[in-house]
Order: sequence, then C-alpha cells, then structure tokens
Amino acid sequence: MRRDKQTLPLFAVICLFITAAVAASDEYSADERAHWSLQPRARPAVPSFDEASDRDWISTPVDAFMLSKLKQRDLQPAGEADRVTLIRRVTFGLTGLPPTPEEIAAFFHDASPDAYQRLVDRLLASPRYGEHWGQHWLDVVRYAETEGFEYDRHRPGAWRYRDYVIGAWNGDKPYDQFVTEQLAGDEMVSRPLSTPEDAQRISLVAAGFHRLGPVRRNAGNADVAFSRNEVLTEMTDIIGTALLGMTLGCARCHDHMFDPIRQKDYYRMQAFLAATHEHDLWLAPLNEQRTWQARLDKVNGEIQKVKELLEQADAATRPQLEQQLKDLEYQLPPPLDTISSVRNVDEQRTPIHVLSRGDAGKPGDAVGMRVLGVLLPDAAAELPADSAQPKTKLAEWLIEPDHPLTARVIVNRIWQYHFGTGLVRTPNDFGLNGDRPSHPELLDYLANELVDGGWRLKSIHRLILLSSTYRQSSRRPDETAAIEIDPGNRLLWRFPRRRLQAQEIRDGMLMIAGRLNLRSGGPSVMVPVEQDLVNLLYKPSQWEMASDPADHHRRSVYLIAKRNLRLPFMEVFDQPDLQTSCARRESSTHAPQALELLNGELANELAAALAQRLIDEAGPDASRQVERAFLIAAGRPPTDRERRLALEFLSQQPLQEFALAMFNLNAFLYVD
Repeated sequence: MRRDKQTLPLFAVICLFITAAVAASDEYSADERAHWSLQPRARPAVPSFDEASDRDWISTPVDAFMLSKLKQRDLQPAGEADRVTLIRRVTFGLTGLPPTPEEIAAFFHDASPDAYQRLVDRLLASPRYGEHWGQHWLDVVRYAETEGFEYDRHRPGAWRYRDYVIGAWNGDKPYDQFVTEQLAGDEMVSRPLSTPEDAQRISLVAAGFHRLGPVRRNAGNADVAFSRNEVLTEMTDIIGTALLGMTLGCARCHDHMFDPIRQKDYYRMQAFLAATHEHDLWLAPLNEQRTWQARLDKVNGEIQKVKELLEQADAATRPQLEQQLKDLEYQLPPPLDTISSVRNVDEQRTPIHVLSRGDAGKPGDAVGMRVLGVLLPDAAAELPADSAQPKTKLAEWLIEPDHPLTARVIVNRIWQYHFGTGLVRTPNDFGLNGDRPSHPELLDYLANELVDGGWRLKSIHRLILLSSTYRQSSRRPDETAAIEIDPGNRLLWRFPRRRLQAQEIRDGMLMIAGRLNLRSGGPSVMVPVEQDLVNLLYKPSQWEMASDPADHHRRSVYLIAKRNLRLPFMEVFDQPDLQTSCARRESSTHAPQALELLNGELANELAAALAQRLIDEAGPDASRQVERAFLIAAGRPPTDRERRLALEFLSQQPLQEFALAMFNLNAFLYVD
C-alpha cells in the first residue's frame, strides 16, 4: 500500500483504532500470551548422539545443542582454532586487551590437558575482566556522567556508579542482587553510612541507575510537570529495555502497536517510581559542607541579581551583563565529594495517570503500581499508590526464579558479546517485532543454569568459553558450501571474526606501545581534546584536562562519559552516543577511521612509544624489530611475506612509521 502524505495519517488512525478496539480492557487473549518470550522457560534435555566423533566433540552442554542444529542442516563444525589464535580471542573477549608475547608463549607450550581451562579461569579472575564487561553493561544502561541537552551539566560523583558496575562484574555479584541494588538500592538503607565499603553506601551508588538518562534542566516553572514526566519516562523505559528486553516505552502514548503491553500497563510500571527523586548525598565533613554552601549561596545570589538586571536591560548593556553572568558561573565552587543517587520522597509522590498521547497536560485515569498484565492473571489488582518499598517490590518481581524474561535477556547478552550476535539477534527487543531465538532450547538451558547456579554470571562464561563451539576456527576449507546453507552463520559452523571495538583499539594501542596505565577506579579522566571542540560546549571550562600526563593513558572505561563531547577517536570507531541504550555496538568501515589511525595525534604519539619499545626490546637489528613488532601487535610471528615487506619498508622509512603501520594491520584490528 502506497503511503503518501494524505494516506499516512489515515493509515495510522486505522492502526490505532484497531489496536484500541482489541486491547480496550485488562484482559489478554491466549494469542497475546503465547509469544515465545512470555512463556515459562522449558527444561530441555541435553541432546545425545550415537556417533563417537560427535560425542568426542562435545566439551560442554552448549556443544550438544549447537551440534544438534548443525546436523539438522547437514553441517559440521569447523576445526579447532590454533592456540595462538585462541589465547588472543579469549583474552580480548574477557579483558578487552591483547595477551602479551610471554603469555602467548606460556600457553602455547603448556601441554597439560587443563591449560585452556586454567587460562579462562585466570582471565575471569583478572581485574581487567570487570573493566571490559562493565563497559558492556554501561552501554546497555546508556551510562553518562553529564545530563545532555544544551547545558550538559556534570553529575558529581556519577563515576561511582561506573566503579560499582566494574566491581560487581569482577566480584561475580549474583545477577539478582545486581538488579535489586540498581532498582531499589536506596530502599535498602536503614542506618547512617559509615565506611566506604559499607554495603548500604554501595547500594546507594547502585541506585544511581535511575539517574543515568539525559535530563533537561531549563524548562522553567511553567513546565515542571513536563520535566518530571520526562524524568519518569527515562526511568521507566530503561527498565523495559535493559532488564526485560522489551520496548516498554512504545506504550507511553497508546497501547503498544505490536506487543501485548497496554498503555495502562506502562503507567502502572511507572507508578513504582512515582516517589523516586534524585538525591545527591554529600560525603564531605559537615564544616566543609557549610563552607561550600555559604560560597554557593553567595555566588548564586550575585547571579540572580545579574539575571533581574538582564530582564530590564536594553540592547546596549546586555552583552556586558551576559559576560558578567558567565564570569560569575565560573566562580561557582566545584562540587563536593558526592554519591549521585535517588530516594523516595512520599510527600512529593507524583500522581500517576494514563496520559493522553503521553502529554503531562492531559491526564486520564489514575493508576497504581502493577507489573505487566500479560504476565499476570486477568484483572489482577493494583498495589496502592502509597505502598511501602515500591521499587523493592518491582525488583522482587523481576528476579523471581521463574520470570520468563530476566534470565533469558542477560544470558543472551553474554552470548552476544562472545559471538557478536545473540541467540536472539535483538537483545533489547524480545517482543513480536524482535528476532526469534536461533536455539531456543539452548537459551532456556543457559537461563536455567544461571538461576539454578545462584545467578552467577562467571559460570555462564565458563559454559560458553570451554565449549568446542567457541574454540572453532574462524576459517574452514568448505566455507562456500556452508554459506549456501547458512549465509549468516547463525548456526555457528565457524567462529565469527570481528573487529575490535573503540575502547579495545585504544586500550590495545596503549598496551602494545607500553603506555597503558592500569590504575583502577576513581574520578573520570579528561584527556587532551582539540580546543575547537571544547569551545563548542556551553561552558568550555567544564573540560578540565587531567594534570598528570600518565592519567591520559588510563583505560577507556575510566575516561569521562560526557554526552556533548565524545572523543573523536572513540566516535569514529562507533562508540555509542550515550543518549539511548546501546544493545550492540556497530562495526562500520569508513575513511575517517584510516585517517585517525594514520594522522591522529594519539596514533602518532603511541607509534613513537612503540618504536622506542622495539629498540629497547629488540635492539637496532631490523629483522628482530619486525619479529618483535608482530609478536606484540598481532600475537604471532610475521609470515615470510610480511617479514619481507616490513624489511623493505624499514630500508626506506623510519621505525616510527613502521610502528604506525602496525596499528593499521588487520592482524591487530581484528580478532579471529
């Protein structure tokens, strides 16, 4: 049907009318409840095989499920990757960093039968694991330390949430506890805080989850209701996206067009957050707080005076007053040491109504708290609006052992980060418009293993990483025939090759150049940026470059996540925009990437460092320098052709140019 400017509105109206007619009540049809992701998890039996060769290939139950699907399509898995490829793959996969030449050699020569298992366990125990996998979670929850929009105000202490996430992954915090602390951490606090390790203090930091969305601060008093509605919308939508894997936000303005989520369902979910308001908890001593507040009040008072004056000023005097206002803003005291969190304020609980078209100015029926109706009996009662511990009740529902979505969603994310594509290819959408699982029995098996194993995620990693499926080569001689049967490699008849992500490229370059600073945690770092970019900020003074040059070489996860200024190097390699949940990073290929790696300041600075490292470790001999360079950057010796070309290049070009070329090798930028 052709949809031009005249027919599109009519088409939309018809769709909305049909949706409203079908979904006018709180009842859900059998068809609506029948979608695969809303069904209870099955308890599938692990497939068995008659042939000895098949049984020998199976290392973990993962392989049995994968092999069963392969055999249904007359496919066989690829052979096992060589040890050099395997250690580079799993080291990048778990830590986001390359293995050292010494680590590669040790693994290559380790003939013990459990060598690979010990390698996996060592990497899972490394603090680098939490830094890498914490970044995956930060992508999903659209973590940023600034509020976006025009002013992009910084949230003091926001970095503590990042450190909380990294610590949770490193400590293998049970996922049900991880979810509960983020949703309801503020409701866990029952006494004053004490030490920095106080569990209640940690839970307050975790509750900063609700503060991660962009926030508009300049709406004005006339738009207070609008601003509050936008905050509640951000808090509600991310619960659906990150934890449920459902496009809950699509029901904000009307009943969901595809999934069995009524508009009333959306606002019932929002009601769990009605009393939640932002809360910055100062950690400085009381006398320091008083001094800071006095200074703040004084400068703010002067700012307000200049603003009455601005309202009355004519065109001739306005520029001077505007400059005076900016000067005063620079005099505001820097923020105190802070936990950026939330708290329930019962007297400021927002009455939750079903809003016509999502407009806060058009409230409809008032609603109370209730989870998604399609997962409840028809006409299930709402909780009273003033129910105690509302977010805890929401968290308890999400982590019920038999919840159909929560465990499936997180094990699918883990699978995706190991193989590039999830068992469900749409990790943020398990609804009707999303993908169906390629291996539904395996998805349920992994979800069951997670719940039965106490929600420990490292055990899921081990099931996947120790499998023969994961250890396959990325190449096979009969690839053409396999592609004809399964062009997208959905059945994983070989391991999918991938390009490194932005932070892996930057961190890998720092590491092979010998410059990576592995200091963990603490306030985020601002690195040198072109002044033209800084000048585009509303308040350029916000960008305060770290004074210690060693901090410029911290891991990428510790660089400030500022919405209105992304580092060009990170942006060009597909870093998320921090505005919405990033379910899966893209891997684009375009000219600015090559320009950044050849002409960028970071690339050339690190090429000089790598050249010096090669001199220090290999001496002046060009052949030894080439050998060492490939071991460091590619994790393997050069091929005969690579050695010949490299030596020809070095006979005409300086070592730094050769080092720069190493950053541009596919052997460095890709993982097989």
